[in-house]
Formats: sequence, C-alpha cells, structure tokens
Amino acid sequence: MIPPQDSSPYTLVICEKPDAAERIADALSEKELNITKIGNVKLFTLKRSDKTFVICSAIGHLYTVSDPLQKRYVYPVFDVEWFPIHTVDRKRRYLSQRIGVIKKLAEKADIFINACDFDLEGETIGYNILKYACGEKQTDALRAKFSTLTKTELQEAFRTTVRGPGLGLAKAGRTRHIVDFIFGVNLSRVLSESYHVFNKGYRVITIGRVQGPTLSYAVSREVDIRTFVPTPFWSLHVELDKDGVTLVAEYETKRILQLSQVRKMEEDCRGKDGVVTKITRSVFKQSSLTPFNIGDLQKEAYRVFGYAPSQTLRIAERLYLNALISYPRTSSQKLPSSIDYRKILTGLQLNRAYSRDADEVLNGKLVPNQGDKTDTAHPAIYPTGELPKRALSSTENRLHDLIVRRFFAVFGEVALRERISTTVDIGGYLFKILGRRTLKDGWLKFYSKYTGVEDKSIPDLVEGEMLPLLVLLSEEKFDQPPPKYNQSSLLEKMEQEEIGTKATRADIIKTLYDRRYFSGRSITATEIAFSVVEAMENYSPSIISTDTTRRIEEHLEKIEQTQMDEADVIQEAVDQMLESLIAIKKVEKEVGANIAQAVITTLREQRRLGSCPLCKTGILSIIRSKKTGKRFVGCSSYSDGCRASAPLPQRGTITITHKVCSTCGWPIAYVRFRRRPWRLCVNINCESKKKVKKDKVSYL
Repeated sequence: MIPPQDSSPYTLVICEKPDAAERIADALSEKELNITKIGNVKLFTLKRSDKTFVICSAIGHLYTVSDPLQKRYVYPVFDVEWFPIHTVDRKRRYLSQRIGVIKKLAEKADIFINACDFDLEGETIGYNILKYACGEKQTDALRAKFSTLTKTELQEAFRTTVRGPGLGLAKAGRTRHIVDFIFGVNLSRVLSESYHVFNKGYRVITIGRVQGPTLSYAVSREVDIRTFVPTPFWSLHVELDKDGVTLVAEYETKRILQLSQVRKMEEDCRGKDGVVTKITRSVFKQSSLTPFNIGDLQKEAYRVFGYAPSQTLRIAERLYLNALISYPRTSSQKLPSSIDYRKILTGLQLNRAYSRDADEVLNGKLVPNQGDKTDTAHPAIYPTGELPKRALSSTENRLHDLIVRRFFAVFGEVALRERISTTVDIGGYLFKILGRRTLKDGWLKFYSKYTGVEDKSIPDLVEGEMLPLLVLLSEEKFDQPPPKYNQSSLLEKMEQEEIGTKATRADIIKTLYDRRYFSGRSITATEIAFSVVEAMENYSPSIISTDTTRRIEEHLEKIEQTQMDEADVIQEAVDQMLESLIAIKKVEKEVGANIAQAVITTLREQRRLGSCPLCKTGILSIIRSKKTGKRFVGCSSYSDGCRASAPLPQRGTITITHKVCSTCGWPIAYVRFRRRPWRLCVNINCESKKKVKKDKVSYL
C-alpha cells in the first residue's frame, strides 16, 4: 500500500535522485521519519508543521522525446512526442514501476513541490513528472531551490518555496531535447541508411547538433597536423662556471634561422669568457585563483589527475549527493556573500588535513576573489564544510581535496614573485640567465600542491663579473605542428565557441569516443570522423557550423527568458533538417561508400596492437574467430608461417596502448571490465606471469 494510509491529503515532493530524496527527508523530518519501499522505489513520509510530506524521486529522466512510430530506420521524423522512457528503451523497463508509484501518490496529494536540481535538465525532469505522472501539475507546483544538500540550506529552501520560478527554464530544456532529437535522429538515420545501402549491413553512424561542430574541430586540427610542413631553426646556449656551480644561459634570440650564423657565433664565442653586463629584477603580483565552475573543475582535474571531463562530473555529483560540495553543474565563478564562509571554514577546521589552513583563512578578510562568469541558478562550486559520513574513494578524496584547497586559495592574499634576468656578453653576443623566486606566498601556500609553481635559484652575481665558458652548444630544431586536442582543451574550445551546455559537453566528448570518432588520450580523429565531417561539409554544412549551434543556444536562452516561442525554434530546426536530408538522399550511395571504407580502416587501425615480436615482420592484431566468435591475438604473417597467437579476455573493453612488455616484448593492452582496468601483457607465456598466482590472472 502506498503511504500515508489515512485518507488525508499530503504534500508530494519530487526529487531527481534517490540520494537527494533521502537527504531532503532527513533535513525536513522533525520527529519520526517513516521509510517504506514499493518494489525498488523508496518513499519517505514525515510530519512537518502538522503537514504530512511524502518524498519520492526519479532516477534522472523518466520521460524522453521519441517519434510515435518508434521505428529506428524511418526518416524524416519531425512529429515527436514525450513518452515514458521505459517504452522507448527496453533497458530501462525498471522505471515503469517508479512512474506507476508517482502516479498513485499524486492522486491524494494536494500540494506538489519540485525539488529536482535547479538547472535546465533538472527543471525538465521535474516538469515532465508533474505534467505526465501527476496530472498537469507543472504550473501549480511549488519550487524548492538549493545549491547544497546540507540540512540548513534544505530547510531554508522548503521554508521559502515559490510557484513557477523555473517554468521558462523547463520550456527551454524541453525544446532543447526536441531540437536535438530532430537533428540527431534524422541525420544519424540518413547516414546509417547510406551505409546500409552500400554495405548491406547495419551500423549506427551518429551525428548531432553539438556533436557536429565538436567533431569538426578535431578533424580540422588533424588536417592542420597532417599538412604541417616544419621549418628548421637553431638554438644556442652556453654553460658557464660560477665558483663550481654550472649556470645555463640561452642566446637572447631563441630562433636562429641560418646555420651559417650559428657557425659564425660558435667561432666568435669559442675560448672567450662571459661578462655580466646587466642584472634586472622585477617583482610581479599573482592574484588568487577564481572559484571553480564545472568547466574549470573539469580542466583542472584533467591537468592534475588526468581525469576525463565526464569522470570528473560523475565524481563531483557523488560529492554533491553526499553533501560535501555545492551543486557542480554551474557556470558561475562567483561566491555571493549570502554563503556563510565562516561556517564552512569552521566545519573544515574539524578535518585534521585542513585545520591549520582553515584557521589561517578565518583570520583573514574573508573576501573571495571572483571571476567574471555568472549563473543565475547556482554559485560557484564550494565545499560545504560537512564531514564525510562514509569513507570516500581515492578519486572522490582527490577531487574533494582539490575543491577545498581551491576554496582556501580564493580567500588568499596576492602572491609576490620576483624575476631575475642576468645578461652575459660572450664575444659580443648576449645570453640570458633566468631565475625566479617567491617573495610572499599569499594564496600559493593553500594551493601549492596543485600550482606547479617552482622557484629557480641562481647564485648572486654582480655586473662586470667574469664567468668562464665551459660549454657552447647549438641544437637544430623544427617548428612543431599545432598540438592535438585532449579532452580538456576540446572542452575549453566548446566553451569558447559557446556550444553545448555545462552539463552536456563532457558527455558529448565521451560519445564521440564511444562511436569510434576519436581515439587516444591526445585526440586523433579517425577515418570515420573524416568521412562523416566530409559528408556534412558537402551536403549539410549547417550541422557542423558553430554559428548554427550557437544561434540555437541563443534561441533557447530567449525561451528561458520568455522572449521567444518554442514552436518557432522547433520549426526552424525542421526546415533546416529537411533541406539537409534531401541533399544527402540524392547521393546516399556515394556517402555510404565513403563511410563504409572509413569504418573498415578505423576498425583495422584500432585493432592493431603492434609489431610481432616473433617474426619481426608481421603486425599483431585483435581478431574475432568466424567459427567461435571469440577474440584472440594473431599475426598478419600467419599465411607466411608465423604462429604468434594468444587468447584474450572475452568480456570487457580492450584499449590499445602502443606499449610493449619489458619482459617479453609483446604488446600491452588495458582491459576494462566492471570499471576495473587491467594492465595486460597479451602474451600468455610471458615470464612475468609465472610470478603471479593463478587466481590473480583468472580473468584471462
């Protein structure tokens, strides 16, 4: 039976996730908290101010956009509707029961409160539940707004609920889902059908409104790298002696374009000592860092820990649900004065790792350094000061520590640093000795483990001092091509171009990896990526146009601000898509041929493990047996007599490393199964494995 069991009406609170529902229930309960379970759906019933509250939750989106026919090969699809997600995705059938429970609860409720995350996605989730499961209650419902799941803030949020503050946000969110469906589903189906027409097989080839320009950035960078023609230049440096200490000085012109000039300089300098002609000292200020928004946090976590943006977001969400940090999906770099800094710092004092730093910050002015970016819904990310109620994982600990120390740093004083530039004359040529040191730590003392700031000391020198020349070295170098994108720099590019949202950018990058458009930590655009971008450039250039995506983002903002109608934005997407589909349909065989060849090339490259250590001529690759369906390692020179072969784990994702085992010389791969990565030498007979107990390698 659905609680409460009496016939009196109650307030129904809708949350986005079960953990959030439990936090809210604990915060609001004044006396007894009744917890019941209907199947897998946990409900919380409590009394507050003589009013009964029933708190339940979704698990993310319970409703999704789809076409009424739901036929995966049919296009164009422009007439879309909202459906319970379990009717579209069979893997989510378990959500049917949750929707049923919410519908039953709604029958006796007289007040509805939307307590989902206050952002575009959270507002959309709550709006849809209130509309479809609760009987059109989306406009009547109250809204609880909060940025942390601490008891104090939750109590205040429910004390100050208001009606309909996020309706514009919800409309913008629903429109985004519809527009993205129209773009993504139609283009993906026409590309997949083109592949099918040529190859007589089926493979999902996806592209989307934000995927398109993101993919084009990586492809364009790959083209720049492949077509780059390096220009040679030379650098010159010397080693000088100062009372037994070797000093390195660089020629003031770092790029010497003519080898003849280098040779002349070497001749002119040889056998001559250096003379200190000038010593320049300059003191500069380093202002404290700004608070984290989600983009800054993702980039910093990638730099410091190597975490992919999607991984950082998942970890941050777990910390938020455990009430350890504020809401992470924010674009703000500001900490408003309404946040109780002193209370947070007092809480952090109780943690032995932070007590000394928290004391020092508390004794300061407590005026945070602010960034320029704002977010109307949430402030920047900050620690709550709460102590963990469970043991944190190593990744959670690291990210929490990063956020805490960044919070300390934004309150720190300006750091003072000194540059020391010493000019040395050798044979009429000027060389520079550079040093630097910290004069005042300021905020650096709080964030030192993550800054990478280092001092470079040099002995005290005086003008006119002679420094014997030890070594003079020239080095030929070449201009380097532009660097490949990594997940952090690509995320930054998306932010700069204003495509996607703070909540979706990381997932888009992950999707491009999942579709085999990207490979490697330093992003390499695969041949599939090239073929898809080429098709879009020729027949649907608007899809990979940053301007198109940015214009839609602007339209969505206007919907949020009630300055534009949703129907107009959707119709614009339909008109644009129809034109693209007609153009691709005319040349689908050509498009399909290009994509099919690209798929073959990409899969072949992504299965290549490296050179065969036995025959020295063949290539070891991942092969799937036509008879058994099992995957194994085999050599391309099998027909020439090479019998290099090895079994592989039959479950899990295999990642090529292009590294070899130090023991046997066979390739190294990573196998991920149930989120645990295994470092694997593919050679079953490797001597290193004989040192490991059988139970340790049972996964093979």
